[in-house]
Amino acid sequence: MKTVVCPFCGFGCRLLVDEKSMRVKPYPGEPNRGKLCPKGLYSLEFVRSPGRLKRPLKRAGSAMVPISWGVAIEEIANRLLEIRELYGPDAVAFLSSSKVSNEENYLLQKIARLFGTNNIDNCARLCHEASVHALKLTVGTGAQTNPYEDIERFNAVLIWGYNPAETHPVVMDYILKAKRRGAKVIVVDVRETRTMAFADYRLVIKPGTDIVLANAIAHVIIKEGLYNEEFIRMRTSGFSEVRMGVTKYTPEYAEGVTGVPAETIREVARAFALAGSGAIMWGMGLTQHVSGVENVLAVINLALLLGYIGERGGFYPMRGQNNVQGAAYMGALSEFLPGYVPLTDERFRKRVADVWGVEDIPTDRGLYLTELWEAIEEGDVKALYIVGENPAVSEANFDHVRKALRKLDLLVVQDIFMTRTARYAHYILPASAFCEKAGSYMNSERRIQWSHKVCEPYADSKPDWEILAMLGRALGLPGFNYAGVEEITAEYFRLFPELEERDVEELKNGDGIFLPRKRLHTWEFATPDGKARFMAVERISPWEEPNGEFPMVLTTIRLISHYNTGEMTRRSPSLVKLMGEPRALMSKRDAERLGIRDNDWVEIETRRGRIRMRAKVGNVQEGLVVVPFHFKANRLTSPALNKAGTPAFKFSACRVKRVKPNP
Repeated sequence: MKTVVCPFCGFGCRLLVDEKSMRVKPYPGEPNRGKLCPKGLYSLEFVRSPGRLKRPLKRAGSAMVPISWGVAIEEIANRLLEIRELYGPDAVAFLSSSKVSNEENYLLQKIARLFGTNNIDNCARLCHEASVHALKLTVGTGAQTNPYEDIERFNAVLIWGYNPAETHPVVMDYILKAKRRGAKVIVVDVRETRTMAFADYRLVIKPGTDIVLANAIAHVIIKEGLYNEEFIRMRTSGFSEVRMGVTKYTPEYAEGVTGVPAETIREVARAFALAGSGAIMWGMGLTQHVSGVENVLAVINLALLLGYIGERGGFYPMRGQNNVQGAAYMGALSEFLPGYVPLTDERFRKRVADVWGVEDIPTDRGLYLTELWEAIEEGDVKALYIVGENPAVSEANFDHVRKALRKLDLLVVQDIFMTRTARYAHYILPASAFCEKAGSYMNSERRIQWSHKVCEPYADSKPDWEILAMLGRALGLPGFNYAGVEEITAEYFRLFPELEERDVEELKNGDGIFLPRKRLHTWEFATPDGKARFMAVERISPWEEPNGEFPMVLTTIRLISHYNTGEMTRRSPSLVKLMGEPRALMSKRDAERLGIRDNDWVEIETRRGRIRMRAKVGNVQEGLVVVPFHFKANRLTSPALNKAGTPAFKFSACRVKRVKPNP
């Protein structure tokens, strides 16, 4: 049996795979402790799909024709060098993947920067980049602060805009152990979720009112003297601004805005404050708004008021993909070097340059993923190299993205399937699946884990790191003669002081290594003065409000058996059976008003476009329409961005009508 890291969510379950039968069992150790969700259990099914890419392909007119690896890499490298010569290095952009290993993300951002550009980004921009910005502003480090195991011993768990029972099912074991110990579980969301079934307090709020609720909770904590005065005095700054800023956010005012009764707000504030320790867990229900950064700042304030940090609490921005944390930590973000170190940090930049054997690397921020499409439209970006991402489906307002992809002089897609994005490519490079290669991954709690190779690559596919090493050499970049993936691991270890004395074999033979350490901010914060910074925030209105033409609000959700753009889960027969047909969930009152019954076909329309699917009449608040994301839903979603560059996926004004079934 060999251990591999599950290719789905960011919880980081490890799987035991029998090399002969290719059957999967849960790993008994950390972090999943013998548990798996359906996606993990059936994770090898998509690997054996007949839809796998077999060999490199090149566009010839409207067709894609097979070519050899040598020719493909040589031609791609020559086109990239030609475009750099004609238009400069910033005319090229690279899109990294939250699915591939640390080593592979590390290599792609190394290629980009040695090529001369910081146009390197990944889909962290679409989910938790708002969390990164807020956390760096307040506590200095843009990542989850505590291990999962701490959840069990905290006396309160506040879950906000996040539904772990469906999105990270295994983490529910930790939450329920805390509850059995007597911890209070508080869930805030815009709808009744599966997670709410286990909650002591269920707060269903109106979409876009998170800041008002958080400020009202802070108001009660401050007014009733429930805050941790010593912690605030010794370890924070900016408290007076928050104290004044939340004065007007009374529970009564918040009730009128959020729909949550004033007395419930008081009860929750007291329960959370008097618990003595607590975790705050959040997801994209908090970050994917134009106020995403401010939403996170508002809930961070609650922990700082109570001193819920280190041994007494922690922040849990739960990551959606298996290596989105690793991709960001490896430097696959346009404004950060590895470790979330700013490009302008001269000392660390010199460290990176020394490891790479060059004088310096570019310092100007590159394009955010969400800025990229306009840059292509305007002719500033001529070439795009995509590894393991499917932006033609996953981006907000994806019709705009597809238009941009058609305009590129060069589009290279490196993937395991012929995705919707790959259809626009000039070159397609077949990559190996997760179990066909070795490498390391970093889960949401910053635990780096080794994933072993279980079987040989499919057909003529290659591991992503091998493809990227070939590309680096063809581009004439220094330092791409790797004999094995472990040499890349050892190289990125050299960048981090916490890892430079560690050995790759230690990573292979244990339950993982935390970077930089298991628990952050126990004694001081990673800020210039060592103190956490309160940040007072005001309510920010959505980019578009419901009106007479578009009177309802559309929001998107994850499903337990469906994953992202569906390229993996919809190729798994077992998961397809569990998944069923996607439905648009709406309230009974809205259904009655619109003459819609269960299973009727409906058309959902926003200012960007329209889609059709069957309706499910259920227990959601009036005025809300809930759809699973990526079942064409991103044709509808808002392209408005928050200050971290994340689109407002969770709030779009829409209208719904009953239609005849599709022919």
